[in-house]
Amino acid sequence: MSRTSAPADSTPVEPAPADAPLTHGLKQRHLSMIALGGVIGAGLFVGSGTAIAAAGPSIVLAYALSGALVMLVMRMLGEMSAANPASGSFSVHAERAIGPWAGFTAGWSFWFLLCVAVGLEGIGAAKIMTGWFPGTPEWAWVALFMVVFCATNLAAVKNFGEFEFWFAALKVGAIVIFLGIGALAIAGLLPGTDAPGTANLTGHGGFMPSGSEGLIVGLLASVFAYGGLETVTIAAAESEQPVQGVAKAVRTAMWRIGVFYIGSMAVVVTLLPWTDKAVAQKGPYVATLEHLDIPYAGQIMNIVVLVALLSAMNANIYGASRMANSLVARGQGPKALGRISGGVPRIAVLMSSVIGFVCVLLSYWRPNDVFLWLLNMIGAIILVVWIFIAVSQLVLRRRLERETPEKLVVRMWAYPYLTYAALAGMAAVFVLMAREEGTRDQLYATGALTLALAVAGYVLQVTRKESPKV
Repeated sequence: MSRTSAPADSTPVEPAPADAPLTHGLKQRHLSMIALGGVIGAGLFVGSGTAIAAAGPSIVLAYALSGALVMLVMRMLGEMSAANPASGSFSVHAERAIGPWAGFTAGWSFWFLLCVAVGLEGIGAAKIMTGWFPGTPEWAWVALFMVVFCATNLAAVKNFGEFEFWFAALKVGAIVIFLGIGALAIAGLLPGTDAPGTANLTGHGGFMPSGSEGLIVGLLASVFAYGGLETVTIAAAESEQPVQGVAKAVRTAMWRIGVFYIGSMAVVVTLLPWTDKAVAQKGPYVATLEHLDIPYAGQIMNIVVLVALLSAMNANIYGASRMANSLVARGQGPKALGRISGGVPRIAVLMSSVIGFVCVLLSYWRPNDVFLWLLNMIGAIILVVWIFIAVSQLVLRRRLERETPEKLVVRMWAYPYLTYAALAGMAAVFVLMAREEGTRDQLYATGALTLALAVAGYVLQVTRKESPKV
């Protein structure tokens, strides 16, 4: 039987040496909201509109398929993280299962992804602010946000947890209200509305108006929209009860994310024709609320999107700094990044923030080459990370069952069959990316980055074996 909580008399898992200097200031409520808030971002509130425009009503199927894949990945990661909590999360697991080069590759690629994402989120938040305050420069808003969240992350980890808790609570609250209003409108119980029935689901070209090609585009967009859940397993190492915390956070987050994402898409395509241009231009949430004549819908959602972007900036600076600290502590990065002060890797926090701000400057200086190159390189990194997670789980599960079965407080469903099924799903996504012209460049650029990191990691691994004192 699958267990999702540690037995009462279980002994706490001792963190790896790399994690020992970090404090344990996060509470269970922080972890639960980090798990939910980390994946609920502008990609859901705004970016999903272009996916709906491509896939039509079949976007619900696309999000269901990708959601099933993400749930499998998170279950695997939850199993390993509950057994061995570490701030390096999947990077540590990959090193234990495959070798130091794998931990190096997974860890630094994810760090790079988070740093670039910090810059992207800063740009998005700045655009909203300049809309409210015309004439103000975007870079100034980005700089302000960077200073605020860098300071938040330089302080005790509980400050990060509190910021993220309230940010995530607002996002989750907004989606719950949206789903409630949508359910009333679909049932015809909202004043001034009639039940739409299945007219928008089956009309305007049918459930799959663009055929399998549209479904593929929607599937690819939805896969990457789920990225961010991994941060909760990084944060778990700094919680008061790492084993119980990560087990509960992963278990509750998986089904809630499914409800929020799939439920939101179902509400939108049921209430609005997928051909409505406002869905892509304004975002599906704003378009739906305006269709229902909800007053001030646009400004309300702008506030929610701003909070989502700022929340993601906060979480990504945190995740990047902890990943860098873990890598350095394992001898896989510059020693300066691993310095701990007051229980916080402050140099890593500063470096991650600076890299994010440099990405913002590149978006102004070299938008058509360097910045575009950076965007392409991070395009499929999350898939690379998921592959490392799946392969690591296959190896470590056998090792845990043989050596320390009592640590298996979270178990992957139908092991190893669903793990292999997840790997097949990831391979299928790579094939689909290679087929689509819009994602092919991302696949190649991510592949080049991954190969470069793997070679660097292997060279470092061989060098350390030959010279143990290095």
